Amino acid sequence: MPTADELISPVSIRNLALILQETSPKISPWQTVAKSARTLASLSLSERARTVGEALLVDAGHDYRRLARAVRAALAREDLIGWMVWPVTEAVASAATESGTGEDLDDGLTLLAALTPRLTSEFALRTFLNADLERTLAAARTWTASPDEAVRRLASEGTRPKLPWARQVPALNQFPALGVPILDALYPDSSAFVRRSVANHLNDVSRLDADVASSTAARWARSPESTTPALIRHAMRTLIKKGDPHALDLVGFHGSRDDLTVVGPLPEETDIPFGGALTFTAQITNISQRPVTLSIDYVIHHMKANGKTAPKVFKLAKRALDPGQSTELTREHSFRLITTRVYYPGAHQLQLQVNGHQFDPVDFRLLQP
Repeated sequence: MPTADELISPVSIRNLALILQETSPKISPWQTVAKSARTLASLSLSERARTVGEALLVDAGHDYRRLARAVRAALAREDLIGWMVWPVTEAVASAATESGTGEDLDDGLTLLAALTPRLTSEFALRTFLNADLERTLAAARTWTASPDEAVRRLASEGTRPKLPWARQVPALNQFPALGVPILDALYPDSSAFVRRSVANHLNDVSRLDADVASSTAARWARSPESTTPALIRHAMRTLIKKGDPHALDLVGFHGSRDDLTVVGPLPEETDIPFGGALTFTAQITNISQRPVTLSIDYVIHHMKANGKTAPKVFKLAKRALDPGQSTELTREHSFRLITTRVYYPGAHQLQLQVNGHQFDPVDFRLLQP
C-alpha cells in the first residue's frame, strides 16, 4: 500500500497550487494552498485531503461559485489528475453544501461527476449524502446512464453503506436498500470496474440486511447477463462465509443437513504447541437420492483475552457428490505467530460447516508458549 507521502505529497499539492495560479489567477493567488504543502508531514491521508481542501476554501473566500469557476478552469489541464484531486472534491462538497442553495448543491454534484474520472469523487459524495440524501441519490441514479464508466462507478461506490476510508452516512446504514435502484441499473454494466463496485456495494448491504441483499441478487439471477453469476458470487461472499442458506443457494450450493452424514472433524492431536499446527480429517457422505453441491468450511473458536471464545470461519473445500458418494478431507491449520491475529493459550473448539449448517464441535487446547 503506498504511503500518504506517496499519494497526497507536498510536491503534488505545490503542483495543484501552480495549476490553479496559472488557470485562475484573477480568482485568487492560491497562496494558502501552496503553504498547506508544508503542513502535511505528520498527517494521515484523509487529514491531508481535509487540510488542503480547507486551504482551497480559504483561497476561494468560502464562495462556492468562485471555487467552481476555478475548478472548471483547472479541469482543462490534463495534469489535474491523481491524488491531488481528492482535496479538490472535498472543497467542492463543503462549499456547495454550505452555500444553502439547491442550485449550488446540484452544480456541485455535476462538478463531482466531472472530477471523478481524474481520481474519484466517492469520498466527497458523502458530504452531499449527509446534507441532502434524496437529492444526491437522485443525481446518482442519473449517473448510471453516463457514457463514462468512472461516473457510473461513482453512482455505486459513493453510495456504499460501508465505503472504506469514507465518513459514515447514517441513513445508508439504517436503510441499506436505498441504493438498490442504483445497483439494479448497473449490475449488467459492460465495465468490470463498475460491476465490481456493484458487488462490493451489495456485500455492504448484506452486512446490514441479509434479506435485502439476497432478494436483490435473486432478482438479478432471474434476468442474468453472462457476467451476473460471478458478480453475485462476489456480492454474496460475506453471507456465504456466514453460511447463509439463501446466499449459498444463489451461488449453486445445494444440499441440506438431512442429505449428509458427517464424520469429524477428527484432530490428529488435541494438544497443539504454541506456534504449531492443528491437523484434522473429516468424511462427508451424501446419503440422499439426489446429487448435492457443497461449500465446506471449518470454524475455529479461538480463545480470547477475556477467557471467552470467538468463531472464525475458514474455507475448506467445494465438492459435488452423487448419491452414496463420499469425500475425504484433510487440513493443517497453522497457529504460527502473525501480526494480524493474537493467539491465547487454552481451550479452543473446531467444527465443520457445510452449506451453512454447523456440525458438532470438538475440543482442543493451544498450549502455553
